[in-house]
Amino acid sequence: MEKSPAVTVIAIKGDAVVGSAKMGPNRPVRGSHIATASFMVDPVQQGTGVGTVLGEYAIEWARTSGYGGMQFNAVVETNGAAVHLWQKLGFEILTTVPESFAHPEHGFVGLHVMFQSF
Repeated sequence: MEKSPAVTVIAIKGDAVVGSAKMGPNRPVRGSHIATASFMVDPVQQGTGVGTVLGEYAIEWARTSGYGGMQFNAVVETNGAAVHLWQKLGFEILTTVPESFAHPEHGFVGLHVMFQSF
């Protein structure tokens, strides 16, 4: 099955954009059988389920597009809400690259590499 190219979706509540997700291949050519995604949620909307809806959509999009799994290359370890969400949706932390993100409040913190096989 040929995989879908990268796509971007937005989440709208009323007249406001409250989040977005961009999905596509994690790497070109030999890594293109694994999907990746990046997300943004309006801070005012955190905790309202926007991230969950976008995450579920991204996973389903990747599965039905023929990808063999999904990898997140950089989930900030201090972003507990995101880490919890991805684990709830079936991702596991494969490794953490220490001190690889300059957090404005916590200083240098790690980035998780997370993965889910389909």
